[in-house]
Amino acid sequence: MALEPLAKLGNFFHVYDFRVKPGSGGEFIRLFNEFDYDDDNPMHKSDAQVKDGVLCRDVEDEDHFYLIGEWRDIEIHKEIRVEMVDMAPEFVKLVDSGPFVPVYAEIVTETPQDILDKAQAEG
Repeated sequence: MALEPLAKLGNFFHVYDFRVKPGSGGEFIRLFNEFDYDDDNPMHKSDAQVKDGVLCRDVEDEDHFYLIGEWRDIEIHKEIRVEMVDMAPEFVKLVDSGPFVPVYAEIVTETPQDILDKAQAEG
């Protein structure tokens, strides 16, 4: 399998860094997955989403999470977030660190494919 860049130059990551109510990490994951993989999730219907988001749990704090995804357009992501606020998903009620709002980061470098292919061949 060939290596590929984690993200594409010029796209954007949304990065949520948040905590959930003490001891509710497992329930948060269950509720998040229930909503995220439902057919009604508007995030998965947008052509602006490049790669599906990934929920990550801090290995040293089971109530600390990161949610990261790649998008072509920040404004479209923001519009869909407004729609999701109106949907009031259950998992958001467990967030305990303030508003569930991402930081947006532009992807400004991408490893060229020939470099990745060379590394793969040498590995």
